[in-house]
Amino acid sequence: TDAQNLANPNLVVLLVGNKRDLEEDRQVSFLEASQFAQENDLMFLEASALTGENVEEAFLQCAKTILSKVETGELDPNKLGSGIQHGETAIRRFQRQSTSISVNPPSCSGCKI
Repeated sequence: TDAQNLANPNLVVLLVGNKRDLEEDRQVSFLEASQFAQENDLMFLEASALTGENVEEAFLQCAKTILSKVETGELDPNKLGSGIQHGETAIRRFQRQSTSISVNPPSCSGCKI
């Protein structure tokens, strides 16, 4: 509730039920967790760190949802307080690559530039 009240209204929150591989020790049913997520406007999935099931999917779902919100204008990575921003490392790497490519093209025998 604090995150939803204090952060950007377009905040992406994913509820992950862990230890999916321990079905017999389950404390919360899939249905209960799913209903809670729906009632609280959260994305939901179950995962297992032991088996790796849905671990990558959790990150992919968040990333896809954030990208979708950026594309529709709901989130603006250039706006302070949006909760997201362009990675400085990625920007610097891209700038270095752009500079090195335009200034020092790769050499190869038989290439025509």
